[in-house]
Amino acid sequence: LSGKKWLDLPAAAYVNGMRSVPLVMVILGFFLLVPFLIGRPIGAETSAIVTFICFEAAYFSEIMRAGIQSISRGQVFAGQALGMSYGQNMRLVILPQAFRNMLPVLLTQTIILFQDTSLVYAIGAYDMLKGFETAGKNYGRPEEAYLMAAVVYFVMCYALSWSVKRLHQKIAIIR
Repeated sequence: LSGKKWLDLPAAAYVNGMRSVPLVMVILGFFLLVPFLIGRPIGAETSAIVTFICFEAAYFSEIMRAGIQSISRGQVFAGQALGMSYGQNMRLVILPQAFRNMLPVLLTQTIILFQDTSLVYAIGAYDMLKGFETAGKNYGRPEEAYLMAAVVYFVMCYALSWSVKRLHQKIAIIR
């Protein structure tokens, strides 16, 4: 959104590049390539955290861009007509309205992030699914443990999705 090519091109390449690759490939790539490049292992949990931050930043930045662009140019012009600087206009006029538009999508993306954490199995990191798997092995009931994990993921994601839907209905602007 800056309008400066030296910022726009790398940002667009990063966002489009990250959004074009499956998350599990990014997780595996980071886990396997970074230790090779720096010469020492970094650990599965650290690798997973850094990968999720890098991957989700692309999605969240795209949500922010779309939210800001959803505000009509008339709002920008109104702020300028009042003598506001660019920063004041963004902080006081554009971002409060954009945040209202972005909030349901941001929360939905957060739910997707929670679901995607189960992909760290590919590098052996410990997460909720791994916890259920371990419990299943300890009690000799792996099938029931996986079933319970599916139920817990479903209940949590359904409850969060329902909450986001209710929030969206509450804050939606009738046009």
